[in-house]
Amino acid sequence: MEIGQKVKVYRLRDRVSPVLVNKLGQIGTIKDFRMTDGSGVGVVVQFDDKSTTWFFEDELKSVEN
Repeated sequence: MEIGQKVKVYRLRDRVSPVLVNKLGQIGTIKDFRMTDGSGVGVVVQFDDKSTTWFFEDELKSVEN
């Protein structure tokens, strides 16, 4: 995964806020990476509505352009 790549949210681990549930199935663009808990890396994704949130890599799948 790299910055600028299109990805689709295909699952959510354990965060179940309604805002995140609404992102399930949506396609966004990777904007950045961040440390999650000191041992993992999160992927910051921006969606068409300009909202951004982070996901674990295993919650995302690459989308062909």
